Formats: sequence, C-alpha cells, structure tokens
Amino acid sequence: MTVTADALLTAIVLLGSSVQWLTGMGFALVSVPALVLLLGPTQGVVLANCAAGVICLVGLAGGWRLVRPRAMLPLCLAAACTVPAGTWVTRQLPQPWLLLVMGGLVTVAVLLVMRGARAAALHGTRGAVFAGAAGGFMNSAAGVGGPPFSLYALNAGWTIREFVPNAMFYGVIVNAFSVASNGVPDLTGTRWALVITAMGAGGLIGRGLASRIPEGRARLLVLSLALLGGVTAVGKGLWGL
Repeated sequence: MTVTADALLTAIVLLGSSVQWLTGMGFALVSVPALVLLLGPTQGVVLANCAAGVICLVGLAGGWRLVRPRAMLPLCLAAACTVPAGTWVTRQLPQPWLLLVMGGLVTVAVLLVMRGARAAALHGTRGAVFAGAAGGFMNSAAGVGGPPFSLYALNAGWTIREFVPNAMFYGVIVNAFSVASNGVPDLTGTRWALVITAMGAGGLIGRGLASRIPEGRARLLVLSLALLGGVTAVGKGLWGL
C-alpha cells in the first residue's frame, strides 16, 4: 500500500469507529465496503472482523450485566455453525464475484434494516437460530453479521437499553468465531499502529458527538453511508466480470 492507501485505511477505520460509538452500530456496515475496495475482499473482511470484535469487547465492559444469556445462546450457537460456510465462500469465489456477493449482502441488509422488516420467522427460538445462522455466515463472508441480529431484536420488541449490550456481546462472539475461521489480516506493524490509533480516536469522536446529534439522524447517516458503500462494491464487481 502507498502512503495514500495508508491514509485511506486510517480514515476508514476512524469513520467506522466513530459511527459505532455514536450509534451503537455501524462499524462493519460503514467500513467493510471501503475496506474491501482498498485491501481486497479477504483482507478487508478479516480486518473488519478484528476491529469490530475489539470495539464490541470494549463497549461491552460497561453493560455486560444487561446481557441475556438464555436469549443469546441460540443466536451464538447458530452463528458458530455457519461461520465456516462463509469462510469457504470467500475462498472459492473470484474477486469480482466476491465483491458482488459482499456488496449485495450489505445493500440488502441495509435496506431491510431501513424498512424495519418484521417477519414471523424471526420470532422465538426459531427466529434466534435463523438470525444467528444468517449473521454468522454474513460476518465471515462479508464482515457484516449485525443486521440479522438487529432484525431479530426488532421483532422481539427489545428496547435500545436491551439491544445495545446484547448486540455488543453478539459482536464479540461472532467476530471471535470469524477471526478463528478467517485468520488475521496481513498488515505491517506500522499499519496495525495506524488502525489501533484510528479506533481509539474514533471512539473519542463518537462519544463526543453522541450528545450533540439526534439518534435518528445519526442512524440514517450510518445506513446511508453503508448503502452507498454496498452499491459501490456491487458496481466494482460488475465492472470486473
């Protein structure tokens, strides 16, 4: 990577970390399409898995008492079963097709979250298993395992206070599985330092903005950026066919 690419990498991680701390979601949705375009599908996804897992772990520190273990168990077990399938897909498809798959998954996931989709299949234990399985596959294949969990929580009627710590817990678990399956990104020590610094700075920025930007507006901004990134990845994939 050139100096310009290093600067872009820092900016992408900084933006993703900022929106994650601002809204409680969004690192992967915002960052993955850009990381995939910058680093390639495989490296972009594994970096997103590592960074999102660390952010969720730090965020969970203050709310772990609100985690609902019984509700989370089927979600996490189902995710563990489908993570290897997502890894297999990323290793089999040519890069243009990977971009199409990843961009398509991000785009569809964002549109479903924007609509607040409700479905009978997302209720109860069956819904938890379905959401966990979809999230595990999407997280290891495309780095975006959060939308199925968000849709499950919406259909379960969880409040924001319930959603955030449980989403953080799910993020820790599913990203740990994904890193174990996909491995860690091949970055130099300097680039790891840039990523870690950007994550820390993004956390400070996000927390600083949280009290100044209405939650609804921040959420719309995150989803709009994610949609733009997903569509761009699809376009680049189509161009490369």
